Amino acid sequence: MIRQTLVADSADLFALNPDLDRKALAECYARTGRVRIYGLLAQGAVELHDHLRERDDWIQVIHAPDAPIELTRDERIAMGAKRYARIEDGVNRRGRDGFQYRYEALRVPDLDEPLDIHDLLSPLSHFLHSPEMLELIEDITARAPHLFINGQATSYGTGDFLTGHDDNAAGENRMAAFVLGLTQRWRLEWGGLLLFHGQHDRTAEALVPRFNTLDLFHVPQQHSVSWVSPSAGFPRIAVTGWYSTAQS
Repeated sequence: MIRQTLVADSADLFALNPDLDRKALAECYARTGRVRIYGLLAQGAVELHDHLRERDDWIQVIHAPDAPIELTRDERIAMGAKRYARIEDGVNRRGRDGFQYRYEALRVPDLDEPLDIHDLLSPLSHFLHSPEMLELIEDITARAPHLFINGQATSYGTGDFLTGHDDNAAGENRMAAFVLGLTQRWRLEWGGLLLFHGQHDRTAEALVPRFNTLDLFHVPQQHSVSWVSPSAGFPRIAVTGWYSTAQS
């Protein structure tokens, strides 16, 4: 069952770390097109992590040729091992040569939706649109963000991955991608690495999942998430999405 967390004003749940070195972060972003911020939140990271770990309404999302496949945990159990193995075989085949993903997700509510007292992703949405967060994003990217869009919590378990892509989506005016890391005690050998691809995919810069970090990077930029090993002791949890600019 979802923990019955009562949600008050989002300002009471989430707070930015006041000691972030914005100048250094902006310099890194300007030089490389991306930056990892350690200790993003002064308040709320532990509560959000615990809330997401306790939820049982995660939806497994799988890229497929005609339309994405979406399965609840109960649906995966009910379909049986043989039928699910056929789906998994398709995931692996398509991952060899084209775009493919498999992981679990929960949608971050849009800003205009009513505040949900049982879902910490709801006040998180308000926090991500707060003047403090918008100011931080602008200070780092030197561009004025308009909205946080297409947000989702993600949980990568054994065998989950996301192949290379650049996040460019027609009509969405994405300016920067956002990954709020909420993963504790992760080992590099477990995979689930955020990979930034070098020229012609010959090299990559890898970032290990960490807790209370923000990876912010400009769009478009080729990246992927590596396959999660069966050795992983628990899921790789994050909240992802994009900051967009106002439509011209």
